[in-house]
Amino acid sequence: MSRIEVTLAALKAQGRKALIPYVMAGFPYADVTPDLMHGMVAAGADIIELGVPFSDPSADGPVIQKAGEKALALGIGTTQVLAMVKAFRTTDNRTPVVLMGYANPVERYDLRHGKDAFIRDAAAAGMDGLLVVDYPPEECVDFAAKLREHAMDLIFLLAPTSTDERMAQVNRVASGYVYYVSLKGVTGAGTLDTGAVEAMLPRIRRHVSLPVGVGFGIRDAGTARAVSRVADAVVIGSRIIQLIEPQPREAVVETAAAFLRDIRSALDA
Repeated sequence: MSRIEVTLAALKAQGRKALIPYVMAGFPYADVTPDLMHGMVAAGADIIELGVPFSDPSADGPVIQKAGEKALALGIGTTQVLAMVKAFRTTDNRTPVVLMGYANPVERYDLRHGKDAFIRDAAAAGMDGLLVVDYPPEECVDFAAKLREHAMDLIFLLAPTSTDERMAQVNRVASGYVYYVSLKGVTGAGTLDTGAVEAMLPRIRRHVSLPVGVGFGIRDAGTARAVSRVADAVVIGSRIIQLIEPQPREAVVETAAAFLRDIRSALDA
C-alpha cells in the first residue's frame, strides 16, 4: 500500500475525514516550504498537496496563478520542488505529499534528465502522489503503472461536468484518491454549493471505488464541515495562499497553521 492509502484507511477506521491543504512550492518565500509543510502537519493536515510552478496554469484561478508566477520569479522549478520534499522527509516519513501541476514540467524534466527520470527522482525524494491536471486517464495507463511500481499514486480530477464514462475511465487508472472539483471553472472561483456537492458524491461513488476528496471553493470551517459530511477528504488551497501572501517570512507558518487548526476542529467536531 502507498502512504496515501495507509493514511486514508487509518482515518476511515477512526471515522475521521482527511484534511488536505494545498500550497504553492516556493511561495511566498523560496525557502519557507518545508517549514510550512511541517507547520501544517502539526495543525492537523493529513496529506499535503504541493503545487509545482508553471508558466501557463490553465486550471488555476488568479490567486494560485499569481503564487506560481512569484515562485517562478524566485527560481523555483521541478528540481527545487523535489528538494523541498526531500528536506521535509528528513524529519517526517509519515505524511503523504502529492505534487500537483501540469504535464509540461514533468515532460521537460525527463527530456533534461532522461527517460522516467521524474518518477525515479520523485520516488527518491519521498513523493507519494502526482496530480497532473492536463493528463487524460486514457493516455496515462503506463505512466500510472510506473508510479505504482514506486508506491506512488496517480490522482485525477473529476468535475460537475464529468460523464459516467469519464468516471469509469478514471477509476481504472487512478489510485490513492480522486479529487472532485466542486465548481465549474478555475481554482478559487465562485461560491461553494454544498447541496450540489452532496448530490454529486453518490453518483461518483457508483463509478469510483477510491476515496473522494472535494476542493475548489472551500474557504472556512463551515464549508469544510459541510463538505466533510459526504466527502472522504477536504482540499483547501486558494484561501491558504491568500492568507500567507502578505505575511512576513516569520509569520507564514503560524498564519497557515492557525487557519488549519480551525478547519481540523470543525472536521473532528
